[in-house]
Amino acid sequence: MDGIIAVWKPAGWTSHDVVAKVRRLLKMKRIGHTGTLDPMVTGVLPLCLGRATRVVEYVQERPKAYEAVIQLGVATDTEDLTGSVTQEQTGVQVTREDIIRVLRRFVGEIEQVPPMFSAVKIDGKRLYELAREGKTVERKSRKVTIHQIELLDLELDLGFPRFSFSVVCSKGTYIRTLCVDIGQALGVPAAMAELTRTMSGGFTKEQCVSLEQIEALGTEGIGPFILPAELGIQHLPRVQVDAHSASLALKGQKLPLRLLAEELETEQPIRLFDENDLFIGIFEADHALSVLKPIKVFS
Repeated sequence: MDGIIAVWKPAGWTSHDVVAKVRRLLKMKRIGHTGTLDPMVTGVLPLCLGRATRVVEYVQERPKAYEAVIQLGVATDTEDLTGSVTQEQTGVQVTREDIIRVLRRFVGEIEQVPPMFSAVKIDGKRLYELAREGKTVERKSRKVTIHQIELLDLELDLGFPRFSFSVVCSKGTYIRTLCVDIGQALGVPAAMAELTRTMSGGFTKEQCVSLEQIEALGTEGIGPFILPAELGIQHLPRVQVDAHSASLALKGQKLPLRLLAEELETEQPIRLFDENDLFIGIFEADHALSVLKPIKVFS
């Protein structure tokens, strides 16, 4: 079984729990996930099976989409409602127009400071390990990109108002921190109340299977849900070569750029296919040597 299966991660499970469960159900060891989800978060978790584990790093680089619920008037040490409350503010008054105006300010490249309860390493130690010891350390801000953000629903008449929004963002974006920063822009404390990942690596909820479905289908029936590895790297440019070039490429040999039908200008890796649309692997151009070099070959 080589390919990608999109699993709908349930609440209360870590990403590693899901991988371990699927390993047992499919009776295979070589499985890797493409981006950690916190235990409380539900949603799309693509798993790479067998040889498809070789594209994990490329799938991880793709944008992700979420639907989040933000609660105003409350701040916690974890930036979500699983943590201890550090600040409360009653009587929060915001309008739909206020929220829309603030959300628009976050579109584009922004800077985030990773939360203390995160897997970021500082001096060889995970931040969440330090946080559990009651320590707080200085963290450098990171640049991330918010491609799109939209208001979904409002519950502003609650004691602690809530609203939901959808967001498409780059790898490394902390939605918990985004919620806190949105609250600060509105002038109130805030925390993430709920989070669902609706897309990851190009895979959506509609392509997902549950752990219960995998268990019911077993190794004999899961086949139709295992997607080709190249679907996870569709963001890479596609290049097709003739049979002779494909034969050389499948042996891991470099290809002279002059053998390509079209001039290759991109510096990023490309997906290479033969003339029958068979996926050969991931290659990159070395313009100094005028060759196409193999990165990962799928014979």
